[in-house]
Amino acid sequence: MGFTRLLNSIATHSSSSPASAGQQPHFSLAGTMQGLPILELSSICIDLTLLLVFLFTISARKILVCVGRTRFLKDDSVGNSSPIRRSISGDAEVGDVVVGTGFKFSVCCCFYVLLVQVVVLGFDGFGLIREAVDGKVVVWSVIALPAVQGLAWFVLSFLALHCKFKVLEKFPLLLRVWWFISFVICICTLYVDGKSLLVYGSNHLTSHVVAKFVVTPALAFLCFVAIRGATGIELYRNSDLQEPLLEDEAGCLKVTPYTDAGLFSLAVLSWLNPLLSIGAKRPLELKDIPLLAPKDRSKTNYKVLNSNWEKMKAENLSNQPSLAWAILRSFWKEAAGNAVFALLNTLVSYVGPYMISYFVDYLGGKETFPHEGFVLAGIFFVSKLLETLTTRQWYLGVDILGMHVRSALTAMVYRKGLKLSSLAKQSHTSGEIVNYMAVDVQRVGDYSWYLHDIWMLPLQIILALAILYKNVGIASVATLVATIISIIVTVPLAKVQEDYQDKLMAAKDERMRKTSECLRNMRILKLQAWEERYRVKLEEMRDVEFKWLRKALYSQAFITFIFWSSPIFVAAVTFATSILLGAELTAGSVLSALATFRILQEPLRNFPDLVSMMAQTKVSLDRLSGFLQEEELQEDATIVLPRGMSKVAIEIKDGVFCWDPSSSRPTLSGIQMKVESGMRVAVCGMVGSGKSSFLSCILGEIPKISGEVRVCGTAAYVSQSAWIQSGNIEENILFGSPMDKAKYRKVVHACSLKKDFELFSHGDQTIIGDRGINLSGGQKQRVQLARALYQDADIYLLDDPFSAVDAHTGSELFKEYIMTALANKTVVFVTHQVEFLPTADLILVLKEGRIIQAGKYDELLQAGTDFNALVSAHHEAIEAMDIPSFSSEESDENLLLDGPAILNKKCDSAGNNIDSLAKEVEDGASASDQKAIKEKKKAKRRKKQLVQEEERVKGRVSMKVYLSYMAAAYKGLLIPLIVLAQTLFQFLQIASNWWMAWANPQTEGDEAKVSPMVLLVVYMALAFGSSWFIFVRAVLVATFGLAAAQKLFLNMLRSVFRAPMSFFDSTPAGRILNRVSIDQSVVDLDIPFRLGGFASTTIQLLGIVGVMTEVTWQVLLLVIPMAAACLWMQKYYMASSRELVRIVSIQKSPVIHLFGESIAGAATIRGFGQEKRFMKRNLYLLDCFARPFFCSIAAIEWLCLRMELLSTFVFAFCMILLVSFPHGSIDPRSRDMVF
Repeated sequence: MGFTRLLNSIATHSSSSPASAGQQPHFSLAGTMQGLPILELSSICIDLTLLLVFLFTISARKILVCVGRTRFLKDDSVGNSSPIRRSISGDAEVGDVVVGTGFKFSVCCCFYVLLVQVVVLGFDGFGLIREAVDGKVVVWSVIALPAVQGLAWFVLSFLALHCKFKVLEKFPLLLRVWWFISFVICICTLYVDGKSLLVYGSNHLTSHVVAKFVVTPALAFLCFVAIRGATGIELYRNSDLQEPLLEDEAGCLKVTPYTDAGLFSLAVLSWLNPLLSIGAKRPLELKDIPLLAPKDRSKTNYKVLNSNWEKMKAENLSNQPSLAWAILRSFWKEAAGNAVFALLNTLVSYVGPYMISYFVDYLGGKETFPHEGFVLAGIFFVSKLLETLTTRQWYLGVDILGMHVRSALTAMVYRKGLKLSSLAKQSHTSGEIVNYMAVDVQRVGDYSWYLHDIWMLPLQIILALAILYKNVGIASVATLVATIISIIVTVPLAKVQEDYQDKLMAAKDERMRKTSECLRNMRILKLQAWEERYRVKLEEMRDVEFKWLRKALYSQAFITFIFWSSPIFVAAVTFATSILLGAELTAGSVLSALATFRILQEPLRNFPDLVSMMAQTKVSLDRLSGFLQEEELQEDATIVLPRGMSKVAIEIKDGVFCWDPSSSRPTLSGIQMKVESGMRVAVCGMVGSGKSSFLSCILGEIPKISGEVRVCGTAAYVSQSAWIQSGNIEENILFGSPMDKAKYRKVVHACSLKKDFELFSHGDQTIIGDRGINLSGGQKQRVQLARALYQDADIYLLDDPFSAVDAHTGSELFKEYIMTALANKTVVFVTHQVEFLPTADLILVLKEGRIIQAGKYDELLQAGTDFNALVSAHHEAIEAMDIPSFSSEESDENLLLDGPAILNKKCDSAGNNIDSLAKEVEDGASASDQKAIKEKKKAKRRKKQLVQEEERVKGRVSMKVYLSYMAAAYKGLLIPLIVLAQTLFQFLQIASNWWMAWANPQTEGDEAKVSPMVLLVVYMALAFGSSWFIFVRAVLVATFGLAAAQKLFLNMLRSVFRAPMSFFDSTPAGRILNRVSIDQSVVDLDIPFRLGGFASTTIQLLGIVGVMTEVTWQVLLLVIPMAAACLWMQKYYMASSRELVRIVSIQKSPVIHLFGESIAGAATIRGFGQEKRFMKRNLYLLDCFARPFFCSIAAIEWLCLRMELLSTFVFAFCMILLVSFPHGSIDPRSRDMVF
């Protein structure tokens, strides 16, 4: 109210003039300034100040540059190079400069405002000259404002244009401050002049007022640019920003049009039209979706957040760094820009409730000025239009912000998982780390939706109270009290709901853990005929989960009733207080108050969610922060020297190592070793003597207590338990290296894999299942050995590499692999096979973590003691084996030969002639034909693979799916009851509004048709009756959803356990887990309420159309074509939206799969030095997920914007009809129902 009084005083001051006060105008500058209003005087002072600051800054910069250049020339006169030559050479490296549409529009706005000021100055100057010629008194202060502003805009507009030549990515601070202040002053003067226009009419209309209205949109855009700061000018150098993320994207060069879209395209989201057009013609594929802009990619956001996180850790060495603060520091500009849209949306959303009373008064015959009805209708239309545009930009902005936060946090968690120390990894299992990414990161990203509610809720309450105070007076205090009570009541309900959700998630986690165990061991369950027993156990766990699910959904139904009743409670308290105080209520004030309550209903309903989300987000942030602060591997544990820098390949001096640094007993102690390049070192000892830990200390995996470890050259590591990636065998062997066919053939021969490739129907292109499920233990180990050999490293660390193969294959491998292929390499291998020891150049015998013997084979035998005992024990074990034994690898290979391999061999032999003929045809074909033939062959091979890509249904969802879901619960008997409850709710809500419009007097002085008590009692009965039917609908929807979800889950579980073993061999466990976790959660919690919301929206739409038709049937002339347009747009949108959602769900699985796979093989990845490649792969997969997600959320806003625009035009058309009809031709009480 203080701000309003201030502006009123300014308006009063501006309405007076020196001439009216009887003062003689002066022609001095001081006299001219005295006659100006406060706002104009402030504007002139600010413009002059900024202009002087700009001129002073330019002058100072020129002086400093001249002084610096003179000093540079003096210093450089001794040398031979010239500064001009240096600048030219520097410019030669500059790439393309791309000037965005935003910069062009900003400059256009500046010159547009300048042009308006020049026009105003010319118009006023011509008028003053004409008055001076006529002998009238001339007030020169009239041209003071446009003259000063024209000069300022002239100078500073060219400053904005100069940013292009300087290739500035940010506008100068002075320019941004100037734009922001100009917009604020413009808004204030618009308020003052607008109010004066309403009071004094067209007599107050001057050139200055018209100019302010004309330049306001341009100043609003410049204010937005000032807050954002970016010019839109990008300088592209020879960097990786223009390179594809991976080779997979080499053919995809298009970047999302969102980056270069113009202002209008951004406002109406028309930049998405090309993608939707493709989706309307055919099903979308990932290749159709454009790449993300550099600023939206995971790599960019990860670098920003990780940098701020490291700064936070460095600044808070004694205290715990705040991950929330690091996120805020990284993305505050996006949040602030989005807050502008949220603020504008909040302000314009209250324009309608504020203006309703004026419109109702006008309908009642009270007209303040000519054409008031059309002016009010225009205000309603503009405010609704701005509300629609800002809502969509706000929602899209928070979605993009959440996407950035999720991508950055996921990348940080992934990087941390690769660098965790051994001790930290013991406290965080692989499943927990995946949960950090899948649950906690998702929850933190989803909080972006609630980010602005913290400050918006108080603002919305203040605006609502201001409007209510205007309508009901002091009774608005009761509104405040009732609002506070409503908020307090919802807090414990939200706490109960949160407890139910926690217990539900705990039960779900337990069920998922058991389900994962069953899937991993399904072969054992089927061989033992235990499927039924474990299926029953999982059903019992589901029953526990279902119990908490039922409580959560029914409590949600009760909370829904409370939320819908809260605005009614607030309205009842407000009207009751007003009646008790004797205030006179009119139809306009009542309808304005009801509209305010409806708007206030949304923040009140969201407040418990906000509290719950804040608590859940804090828990997730604490979990993520704790994980990101866990101890990492020591970077200085191993000193790595470049290849060829030393003849010593590995050297350990006085090494003491321990997996648990807090333990008093080290794992390895007193380690002294020097291995020269090309040596073969064997490590042996009893079980538990520290052999694997010895290799880990060389790799830097085990924490170093003291000593020094030096390694010269690159290393390759083969672990004792094979780690195999999902993909084909060739990809596992190459491991990111380029293909060299000659080298590849040698590696395959050295690792005895040629015979295995012949067994596979697709050779080395055979897709390896989850964890190499379709390979034997020996095959996995030999693929590991081939992977290490192909890297052509300097040092090879092999941890018992031949333990999984039979004796014959082991001997062949040792001869071909270590003795031949690695003849010139440094090899350190752990082994229990004594027959390989004589070939070693050095044998290390470990016992209890210490090297007790070192030397060659003969030397150690002659020395006796522990090594002699080890050899004797081995020979005794061999002699005791008096029966033939077969390795697991041989049996697995026989199983392969007995099964599909025999059939494949027969098919291959039968098709030899056909293959040879096809080869001749291919050789004679053109290059393009050969490429097409190869692509067809690849596709054919992929179809025959054991593991197939995840299937994706294309096209529209069949109606049979919806009908089967609705029939899953009580055979669909609840559906009519849900529709009936929603219909009764809508009817009672319309009836309550009609009652308030009918019973209250239209204008002051009219008599009320009923007593105040009857008015209040009937309204409360209708309102609470509508809330009661909402409760009934919520209970019915929950009951329906529970029954359908349980039935679908039991059917799915039964189908999974009855599936043959071939299904589990060909289907990765991650896909099945995706169905029983994420998809089942959607069925449990989302789908029933989405269908209920669809029914609610449809019935509400029909009710609104019915009311508008009852008031003005002519609106049907617009509603019918609008409805046809809506149906067409929905069909057009759904064609792309379905495929985008499907692609998003499919692209999520590879991210989770790589996460779990990388955590399991972190030691191997680090041993090969492949952290950067895997990190790049993770960023690529995150972008593959973000690309369709970004387009999906934009498509939703695209549809919502067009739907709301259509409804806005229908509403405006109805308003124009109401205004156009003569007074009294329509019952005013019926016209009030439009609101």
